Amino acid sequence: MKWIKHSLLAVASTAFAVTVGCAQQPAAEQGAEQGAGPGESTEEVVNVYSARHYDSDRTLYDNFTEQTGIDVNLVEGKGDELVERIKSEGENSPADVFITVDAGRLWRAQEAGIMQPIESETLEAAVPEYLRDPEGRWFGLSKRARIIVYNKETVDPSELTTYEALTDPKWQGRIIVRSSNNIYNQSLVGGILAANDPDGTEEWAKGLVDNFARPPEGNDVSQVKAVADGVADLAIVNSYYVARLANSDDPEDRAVIEQLGMFFPNQDDRGTHINISGAGVVANAPNKENAIAFIEYLVTPEVQTQFARNNNEFPVVEGAQLDNAFLEEYVPFKEDNLNAATVGENNAEALQIMDRAGWK
Repeated sequence: MKWIKHSLLAVASTAFAVTVGCAQQPAAEQGAEQGAGPGESTEEVVNVYSARHYDSDRTLYDNFTEQTGIDVNLVEGKGDELVERIKSEGENSPADVFITVDAGRLWRAQEAGIMQPIESETLEAAVPEYLRDPEGRWFGLSKRARIIVYNKETVDPSELTTYEALTDPKWQGRIIVRSSNNIYNQSLVGGILAANDPDGTEEWAKGLVDNFARPPEGNDVSQVKAVADGVADLAIVNSYYVARLANSDDPEDRAVIEQLGMFFPNQDDRGTHINISGAGVVANAPNKENAIAFIEYLVTPEVQTQFARNNNEFPVVEGAQLDNAFLEEYVPFKEDNLNAATVGENNAEALQIMDRAGWK
């Protein structure tokens, strides 16, 4: 297995920095020097640019190599920076597969023209329609829910119903959430925008801001811990952050979660907002068939169980085991089956609405 990491400080560079103990040229670039042009390769490799950073994912990639003989060259970085890197590399980019988190980032990659549509009966059969691009440019690999976490001492879960109901004056000074520049919140508001008109969504955003216990700050984990500390009674966070603390080896993390409950909103109507980690084949992939085979491998039921477990998420494939005792207490729940592409498409307008509402 060839593991490759690269500093994203030099975004315009097309060279890989290999960290396996000695300098070595990536297989995709070696193939180019040996006469392979864009879309061609002389090596059995797949070059994966990933915004997921979990050592446990690498075990899955090792297994893929063992099963197929295709080496996985891995480049890790932040999602938006990887998009810029692929754009700067242009037709000579060695990237075959792009993996990132959130439909909003998948949408940005799609709009940047770095993804190509593919046809795969395996992927179309395994990944539900609402969790993939209608034109086959990306496919969901794992799911997370944007839920409400509440303090058990101050909130009765029977008081909670929908995202929309969080504007009720009874919650004034009791809600916290991270800033509007966070893509998870942009996608949530993008989903609310799809369910309501723009004016209604802006009115909701203003009502939510009126109920903030403090100006937005920190990440989702800090929101969770602040609710446990009594800073607020409710927070809007991704489910996997709560599950990660619950499954932590640190007893202090587990103690935080013992004080809290998770609530999945809108169970009596459209369902709870769902977002995804996803992958697609890069537009100028030199190893296209290997790239498709790699993504197909990631949606097999056994791999889905591990891929979701690695980040305390939910599998996208029916029949894949959840294998997460904490999350199993909350399933099944009704999911909003709005297509993830619509969520991404609405992100820009959602941000404008949040800005006008004073959601900093």
